Amino acid sequence: MSPVTSSVAQQLSMFSLEGRVALITGASSGIGRHLAQTLANAGAHVIVAARRAAKLESLVNQINQSGGHAHAVDLDVTQSRSVTACFDAIEAIAGVADVIVSNAGTTVAKPALEQTEADWDAVLDTNLKGCWMVDTEAARRLVKHKKNGSIINIASILGARVAGAVAPYSASKAGVIQSTQSLALEFARYGIRVNAILPGYVITDLNSEFLLSEAGKKLESRIPARRFCKMQDLEGPLLLLASDAGKAMTGTAIAVDWGHLVSSL
Repeated sequence: MSPVTSSVAQQLSMFSLEGRVALITGASSGIGRHLAQTLANAGAHVIVAARRAAKLESLVNQINQSGGHAHAVDLDVTQSRSVTACFDAIEAIAGVADVIVSNAGTTVAKPALEQTEADWDAVLDTNLKGCWMVDTEAARRLVKHKKNGSIINIASILGARVAGAVAPYSASKAGVIQSTQSLALEFARYGIRVNAILPGYVITDLNSEFLLSEAGKKLESRIPARRFCKMQDLEGPLLLLASDAGKAMTGTAIAVDWGHLVSSL
């Protein structure tokens, strides 16, 4: 192996997750399902967690059949007992999770004057409280076992700017960004990094019909790069933050949005 080839190999090895145990919440569909496969491809033993167990099993089979290692655990991030039980199950299956991706999320799209208290609670309990409970329980386990770790919260550019009809969602994601920075400050002394990824509009099975419609094209025209994100665009930032390649990064909020966040529209 030439010196150049050796150097490249060493650089790429920084992104490896071999020997890591990775939990990803909200993994039954969309971005969570895709990122679970990304973590497995990088060598992590992946624990996929969500409320829809049947969809989790199909994902586990997909990862294992492609040469990875995955298990499914039931998890309702809005219930503290479920969060504790999830981490207990992970320890029994694979040991302490040292890569945690808090991805579970929901939204209710209505004008603010039509949003109800139940709508607010459903969105904030899942997106903000659920993220906080997963993050803090993960950190307790890491501190107890004296392990370093990386916590990655999936926020949104709507936590840093706004859009109509999703006020609770925007508020929840703004809270996730602030929580990320607060926990990064507190957990740094334990060797636990906490960062956030802020996706822009990402084409998924659930939204592709709208994003590819005429209305979607008008939205796309307001993005500086004139394009929506694909789920593959999140892979690099995820691996950077999860692996030793990003070992000096904590408290960051990385926008992956083709410049949408810095636009004035």
